Amino acid sequence: MRVGVYIDAYNLYYGMRSFCGRGTAGWRWLDVRALAQTLCGWGGSSIERVVYCTARVDPADSQSAYNDQDVYLKALKEHGSIDVLELGRYVARAKKAPLARETRYGGAEIITPSDQFAWSGLPIYQQGDDMYIATIRNREEKGSDVNVATHLLASIFMQEVDAAIVISNDSDLALPLTIARTMVPVGTVNPGSKPLAGALRGRRDDGPGRHWWKNLSADFYYDHQMPNQVGRWHKPAGW
Repeated sequence: MRVGVYIDAYNLYYGMRSFCGRGTAGWRWLDVRALAQTLCGWGGSSIERVVYCTARVDPADSQSAYNDQDVYLKALKEHGSIDVLELGRYVARAKKAPLARETRYGGAEIITPSDQFAWSGLPIYQQGDDMYIATIRNREEKGSDVNVATHLLASIFMQEVDAAIVISNDSDLALPLTIARTMVPVGTVNPGSKPLAGALRGRRDDGPGRHWWKNLSADFYYDHQMPNQVGRWHKPAGW
């Protein structure tokens, strides 16, 4: 059984970070092919292709982050951890949004004028008695979910794979995953600590059946790291 693996890299990254912590080393230098091979839940299967969908960090935001990502992407190719690198893009826009504080599990609680909050001199204004409105620079990663869906369905329609693994918890992938499950067995991997998105659920016996869903944990990431040096590429400090 030939298995294709389709990875939403930013969804994977933030999922890993939710378990391991931003300031913790030992998880970023992930060997995604080795991880997929461990997850592969079908007997007699082999990983045919790994498609890694991401977007380049803007060096204007962080030159060091750009350099680290560049080294990682080159190491993934050098190590044979990925077969296809599909790049989306970042778009930065000014947006207005209610001012909020983060709550447990990544929720948002709106800060009201009754709260004690010092905002003098910031691009923030009061809207009625209910909330403050702040102008923010919003960076959106564009294209990864579409690229995952396109490669997934193209591989199936072209009969390049007999089964698929999708690593993402993005509910926007609900329809392509539903279609894929009518044609081949599909494994859906939730990389983060939040519950699996309800839209990504399905029935194990849809279509050809043998579908599965897996929630990961920190150990999966720590246990599937590339060697510190891959060819000419060294794992960045702090990774």
